This record gives sequence, structure tokens and C-alpha cells, in this order.
Amino acid sequence: MLERHRHITRLRWLFQTFPAVAILGPRQVGKTTLARAYGGGFEGRVTHFDLENPADLAQLADPLLSLGELEGLIVLDEIQRRPEIFPMLRVLIDRPEARAQFLILGSASPELLRQSSETLAGRIAFHRLRGLALDEVKTGQESQGMHDRLWLRGGFPRSFLAGGDKESLEWRRAFIRTFLERDLPQLGNRVPSDTLFRFWSMLAHYHAQTWNGAELARAFGVSESSVRRYLDILTDSLVIRQLPPWHENLSKRQVKSPKVFLEDSGILHALLGIEDGNALARHPKVGASWEGFLLKEIIEHLGAHREECFFWATHSGAELDVLIVSGEQRLGFEIKRTTAPRVTRSMRSAISDLNVDKLDVVHAGPSTFPLTDRVRAVAADRLLLDLDPIRS
Repeated sequence: MLERHRHITRLRWLFQTFPAVAILGPRQVGKTTLARAYGGGFEGRVTHFDLENPADLAQLADPLLSLGELEGLIVLDEIQRRPEIFPMLRVLIDRPEARAQFLILGSASPELLRQSSETLAGRIAFHRLRGLALDEVKTGQESQGMHDRLWLRGGFPRSFLAGGDKESLEWRRAFIRTFLERDLPQLGNRVPSDTLFRFWSMLAHYHAQTWNGAELARAFGVSESSVRRYLDILTDSLVIRQLPPWHENLSKRQVKSPKVFLEDSGILHALLGIEDGNALARHPKVGASWEGFLLKEIIEHLGAHREECFFWATHSGAELDVLIVSGEQRLGFEIKRTTAPRVTRSMRSAISDLNVDKLDVVHAGPSTFPLTDRVRAVAADRLLLDLDPIRS
């Protein structure tokens, strides 16, 4: 079992302030395993309810009665099955004698679980659990192999830990079918699974590109509002990331549509029909796949919140792959699948127009070295080590 210490530390920190914490992520990403790991170190009683288990559901027929006398840590798994429990949690949390903490696991975004943010406002914190990250799988001399394996297979634990690439691919294909045919209907989705599969597959070919609803609508043969709805469904179910654009008060015309990424590189490769590393290296989307993979690693390792992460682009061609704005600090990142990175006019424009404090060019070469006083070339294989000074 892979330990996810960074996430456990985050949960402990959140529980110091909030009586309820929600771990959100797609199915099979490791939410239940993380909850059990956190509960294993909890000082006190731990009670786990799986809302997909009929026996546990029966116990929660009257939540106030069944939860009211419990103390310690109460885990409610797959909460989207019973969103009507949220108002009951507010009553339990607000009791003067309350001696329980609630760890809630869900497979949908806070926007989809709207009742949680409305009824538990000020009482609940959200922790987003994505797939395995490099700092959770890299070990000593296996560093390079783990990097390539994680990129190819993605971060779902069962996909990453599969016995071989073929077995991993079969797991991901089965996940896609189950996700579309069972998981999304349970979240209230009424769009046919075949329709969403075709859209998701088409979206894989637009991975790491700026959203163009009109173009996708023409290619898909539906209205622009329909493809936007499909995009929002997949975003709310946590398998698509929309990276918003950053707007500066400039004279230049800036791009105002989000960039769209499939959250997991392994799912991207399954939808593109990429079976192994050799096929990935030859595929026309290899650069876009690499960008999305490293974008996730940068954001995860720096602990950046969703509202701090952007991209920037102008209609004249200047762009920045990732802009992290945290307080007064602005960090820029360009991701280039090249072994000879250089400072481009676009980077200079980003530094001058956005007043970026530091700009890292993450590249495929073996070394990290300065390019200018504010621009550094960072080897992808050394990414975690070289980002640590920034994180601290």
C-alpha cells in the first residue's frame, strides 16, 4: 500500500479548525483508503458508514437517531447517495455537547454537492484528492521509471500498481465504462452514456487546449450549449480540469476561455488508444499529455489551491502555461518537451506584463540551470527537488 502522508497531514490540519472535512475525488482514486489510514491514527472511536452498503443505509434511516449518540470520528462514504443527510449534520455539529468529527467522502465537486456548502457553511472544509503524485511513488534509483510509469498509467492506484501495462489499460477501460454507465447516473446525470463517451473521447484530442465550444459543437453535431453542459458534467464529476485564464489590466487582448485538461493522464491515454510507452512517444498528443501531467504535479507539490491557479494568453501569441498567484507572490511555469530550453519572447512578455517573480521552464533534459536572473530551466526528473525551495 502506498502511504499518502501529505494528505493525512492536511486532514489533521483542517480538523483543527472545522468539525467536518470532505474528501472529494472520483471513484477508485483512494478516498476510502485515505480515510481508513487517517482513522488508524485517530485517538478515539472511529465509525464508518458506507452509503452504498444496504445495511449501513438502513442504519441511517434516521440520521439524527443513529449518529446522535456517536463520539469520535464518523466517516460517511459516498455521501452523494444521501445528500439529504447534510442538514442533519448541521444539527449534530451545532449541538453544545457535540463530541464528534465528520469525515465525508464524495465523488462529486462541491458545486454538485451544493447542499453541503449551503447547509454546512463555516463548518466544513473540502480536500480534493487526485490520483497518486510523484512524491508518493518515487523511490531512490527507481525515480525515472516511476515518473514514466505514472505518466503512462495515471494516478489511480489500481491502474498504477497493475502487474503490467496491458492489465493497467484494461482496468482503465473498465473504469471508464463503469463511470459512465453507473457512477454518473447516480449523480443525477441523464445524458446517455454513449453520448458522454463520444464527447469524452473527442475532448481527449483537445486536451491542454483552450476551450472552443463552437468548434466542438460543430464536430459533435450538437448545439454549443449542449457541449458546454457535457463539459460541466465531467468537470463536476472530477475527471476534467478547467484551468481559468488570468486577466490583467493590459492593452493587449487576452484569452478569456479556460484551458481544458483530462485530470488523469492514464485515462487520457486510454481514450486516445495509447497502449504503452512506445505508442505514447509516437503519438501526436504526447506533448499535450506531458504538459497536463506536469501541470498536475506542479500544482499538487506546491499545494496551490484551485482559486490560485491560472494560465495566461493573449491573442497576439504570448502565453504562460501555469500562473500561480498566492498573496503577493506570482510564480510562472512553462512546460516544454525539449532537452534544450531557452527564453522565448512569450516568456519575456509574461515576466514584464504580469510581473512574475520567478518563471520555471520544466523540460525533458537532465539538468536544472538558470537561463536569466528570473528564469530557470528545471529538469522534469528533478521537479520535486527543485520545487521544494519555492514551496518552503
